[in-house]
Amino acid sequence: MARITLFTGGIQPLPESGRPTGMYKTRVDVPIALGPEGFAGDQQADRRVHGGPEKAVHLYPARHYARLAARFPEAATQLVPGALGENLSTPDLDEADVRIGELWQLGRAVLQVSQPRNPCWKIDERFGADGMAGFIAEHLLTGWYWRVVQPGHVSPGDTLDRLHAAPQAPTLREAQLLWQAHRPPLAELARLADTPGLARAWRDKIVQRLTWLKMSA
Repeated sequence: MARITLFTGGIQPLPESGRPTGMYKTRVDVPIALGPEGFAGDQQADRRVHGGPEKAVHLYPARHYARLAARFPEAATQLVPGALGENLSTPDLDEADVRIGELWQLGRAVLQVSQPRNPCWKIDERFGADGMAGFIAEHLLTGWYWRVVQPGHVSPGDTLDRLHAAPQAPTLREAQLLWQAHRPPLAELARLADTPGLARAWRDKIVQRLTWLKMSA
């Protein structure tokens, strides 16, 4: 069981470039509908890299904020749950606690772990902190995405509860470490690509890399 806080938001301009972002979220304190593409009223600015059925909900572990604040003290006051654009915040889980393809109950909805988040340059501008997105990626402080397997209403005070474990699948942290490796073992990379529940876009990238590694071996 994991305690959660809910966040949603619309599209707003970044402080310097004015480029649109859906990173600014506010806390939700009433029941809210969760459908195949996310929470009612939630928006993503760049649908090429955020949102859609396989990245419908973003969770960010609350425990990561202390580490980010220590590394980027100039942004410490802003680094609070919800600030990185997550829909779900929890102090009880991180990337080592969940496996690709696992099913979790949240209120009346059922979610499936699909892939890690890939942090982008907008994070640096959002917080006025050069290198924050790179630090998040390098140290695997990414959070992750869920697909919505069963839509339903979610209320503040609901918990995330594991419905179906995937013991043969890698944890998100294991998958990220393998992906970051300079020359990962080909068999392990192939197994990662074949993991049930893995988001198709990430699977395609893994397959492309696997093909390149085989050609260059």
